[in-house]
Amino acid sequence: MKIALGSDHTGVAARKVVAQLLESMGIECVDFGVPTEEPADYPDVAYPVAKAVADGAVDAGILICGAGNGMGISANKVPGVRAAVCHNEYTTEMARKHNNANVLCMGARVLPDEMLRKLVKVWLESSFEGGRHLRRVNKVAQIERKAGLVGEPGHKDCGCKTDPS
Repeated sequence: MKIALGSDHTGVAARKVVAQLLESMGIECVDFGVPTEEPADYPDVAYPVAKAVADGAVDAGILICGAGNGMGISANKVPGVRAAVCHNEYTTEMARKHNNANVLCMGARVLPDEMLRKLVKVWLESSFEGGRHLRRVNKVAQIERKAGLVGEPGHKDCGCKTDPS
């Protein structure tokens, strides 16, 4: 498995925690995060991570900013990305099982290191259930098509139908 990992300045320390965890689990990590705690803009990190996920260059992405929201909003602008802001085990598990989330977004200012580790583990250990949830994920893909985003990368292995019918 190959994960794209990124953070803005508020998530530098948290990103290191997550990178160490991924390494200990034998997961390859491609780091898109900023190198220091000097102010940086979260969209500048969210986009390349989301693009790598959508293009299939990586299997999934993890983004960290202050609360997780800015990264989630930015990442979800990329067609085929289903970024979920998670703050506890339940939201993390459901993001994978029911929403087929391919990008996990977390807040460094609201989650202690141990919870970051726990959420990453839950996210990686959970998988999409399909069934009635596939119908809903397909409807999200329909919204992307209606918005004129057909033909954009990002529908590889996402569990959605890509033909407009």
